Amino acid sequence: MASPATASPQRTVKRPILLFAFAFAVMADPVSSVAYAIEAALRALHGDLALLLPTMALVVAIVVLVIVNYHQLVARYPQGGGAAAATGEAFGEASAFVPIGALIVDFVLTIAISSAAGASAVIAFFPGLAALRIPIALLLVAAVAGGTWFGHLGRTVFAVMTVAFILLAVAVLISGLFVTPHPTGTASADPGHAPPLAVALAFPVAMALATGIEAPSSAIAQLGQLDDPGRRRFGRITLWLTLGVVGTITLGLTAQAVRLGIGVPHEDTTQIAELARAATSTAVFAAFQLTTALLLLSAASSSFQAGPGLFKALARHRHPDGTTTGILPAWLGRTNSHHTPYWGVVVFAAAAGLVTAAAGGRDQELVLFYAASVFVSFLAGLVAMSRFSWQERRTGFLLINLVGAAAVAFTLAVNLTRGDPVISIAAALLIAAALYALWVRSGRPRGIRNVAAEAEHEDSEVH
Repeated sequence: MASPATASPQRTVKRPILLFAFAFAVMADPVSSVAYAIEAALRALHGDLALLLPTMALVVAIVVLVIVNYHQLVARYPQGGGAAAATGEAFGEASAFVPIGALIVDFVLTIAISSAAGASAVIAFFPGLAALRIPIALLLVAAVAGGTWFGHLGRTVFAVMTVAFILLAVAVLISGLFVTPHPTGTASADPGHAPPLAVALAFPVAMALATGIEAPSSAIAQLGQLDDPGRRRFGRITLWLTLGVVGTITLGLTAQAVRLGIGVPHEDTTQIAELARAATSTAVFAAFQLTTALLLLSAASSSFQAGPGLFKALARHRHPDGTTTGILPAWLGRTNSHHTPYWGVVVFAAAAGLVTAAAGGRDQELVLFYAASVFVSFLAGLVAMSRFSWQERRTGFLLINLVGAAAVAFTLAVNLTRGDPVISIAAALLIAAALYALWVRSGRPRGIRNVAAEAEHEDSEVH
């Protein structure tokens, strides 16, 4: 056995590496959302650049509220589980199906919008491919599914893609400071409403930036090599590091877009691409577009892992003692030699492909549906935490929970007034109802609230 003096330096070396791989891999989804969230806000403002920075500042403020509450949630569930665990404990096992259904829809939409945004990044650099937008987007869905089929990508790959994008985004921000503004795209001084109302109506669309913020609360289940305090620490550090990275890049790129006059782009490019084109050299612009596309595909791949993994955790399987657990068909739990639940991959690829095609391969069409279902999961988790704080007479935490829940509920309500997000919410609730019916038919097995953590834990054991 190694002496403490020998073991301690090894742990000192390994833990920072593990934290780096975990944190930057988990934040791939929210970081990648920068590629389309800022443009979504500008479109909702009818091209009014003067209101873009206040709008994105409000978006980041809501993200802060969510993270403050999830900081508390991670402390309560250091073994993972997120909103499903909190909701199931607070209101009973059956209620966990609401955030689970919302997460399933969110996984499908993440794959679809990431693939569509990846296609947009490619077309922005190669405009001649614009006519092939849908085939390119579908090809990216299939490519990521195929990569998942032959084994999950490691956390380090996701982390490297995230860091590469961050570094190039910083390069765009710095170089843009020395560029003379040459406005491009469509800008307007009329957002359609009085400024406060225009911002209030526009920011919920850009809340796509918040998707993936909750990931550390479940993903910490992957960290089986750590004890509960270690997982709690990693989860909390990742939450705040994500806020620092996403908030800084978002507000920096937004301010740069306003300064350079980068308005709503034409249909064959994106606002972030035009910003990079205006702020940097051709070589850096090419690298930025490539890195953006790869980061988006990393986010899609992450959902291709999480979604089928969740199905596998819910699938029926027989134990050596003869008992059977699970509520979904057993075939959804079958894995190949690379431990990939291949039928789950097929289901998510088919669903994401249909959604991508229906949206014409355009990420700005999909973003209207995106920041909705995941807010159902946020709201369920925050209401559950509010109940715990009330029961435990923790007034300070209760105030934080209620403010967070109110902000999330407002965001969700405004998005629902647009009409399109109703489809996402309806899909999440229908899935939740179907899972509930299967659960009842299966004899109401216990442990449903822990399936999100189990899915992450199983994934860490086989990879």
